[in-house]
Amino acid sequence: MIEINLLPGKKKAAKGAGFQLALPDFKGLIAQVKDPFLIGAIAAWVVVGGGGALLFITDRARLAAAESRLESVRTEKRRYDIVIAQKRQAEKVRDSLLYQIHVIRDIDADRYIWPHVLDQTTKALPPYTWITHMQTTTTIVAAPQGQPNGPVTVERDSIGRPAVKISIDGRTVDIQAYTTFLRQLAASPWFTDVTPAASQTVIEADRPVTAFTVTVSYKVADSVYIRTVPLVQSVR
Repeated sequence: MIEINLLPGKKKAAKGAGFQLALPDFKGLIAQVKDPFLIGAIAAWVVVGGGGALLFITDRARLAAAESRLESVRTEKRRYDIVIAQKRQAEKVRDSLLYQIHVIRDIDADRYIWPHVLDQTTKALPPYTWITHMQTTTTIVAAPQGQPNGPVTVERDSIGRPAVKISIDGRTVDIQAYTTFLRQLAASPWFTDVTPAASQTVIEADRPVTAFTVTVSYKVADSVYIRTVPLVQSVR
C-alpha cells in the first residue's frame, strides 16, 4: 500500500513504533522570531546564565579546596602549638638550670679566692725570696661631705662583683729575684694589673735585703687552667 504525505515538512509516524521523544524545533522557533533585540536579550540571558553557572561551579570547587587547606592548616597549628609549648617549657627548665649553675659558680669563685692566691704567689716566688705579709685592699669612695649617711661606692669588676686587690709584702736578697717575681706574677692566669708599689733596702739579721710591696688584682682564670680532682677518702 502506498501512502502520500500531503503536508510537507511533516512525516507521519509509523504505526506501532512506540513512544518517541521529540525535541522542539529550535530552528523553527528562531526563524519565527523577527525582533533582533529579543534575540540579543535571549543570547545575553544564555551567556549570563552559563557564566553564572560556571562561576558557581568554580567557586564551589575553590571553596572546597580552601576548606580542605584550612583543615590541614588547623591540624598543623594544633601540632605546632604542642611543640611550641614543649619548647617553652624546656626553655624555662634550661633558664632555671643556668641560673642555678651561675649561682654555684659565683659561690665557688668567691670561696676559693685565697687558695688560688696563695698557690699562685707561692709558685711565682724565686729562690731567696719570701713573703712577710699579704692583705686585701678594696677601693672605697667615702660619702660626700655634709652627708654622713650618704652612699658608699665600692669598686667592682666588669661583671659587677667587688674587685679583689691584694697587697703582697716580701723580702729578697737579690734584686734580680724581685724582677723575676714580678714577671712570674704577671704570667699567672689568676692575676692581673701587677704593679710594684715600693721597694727599699733594709737590714734584717745584720744583712741588707730588699723589702718590696706589690699589688695585684685577682681574676677567675679561664676554664683551661682550672682542674678538679675527686676527693678520695679511705673508709675503714
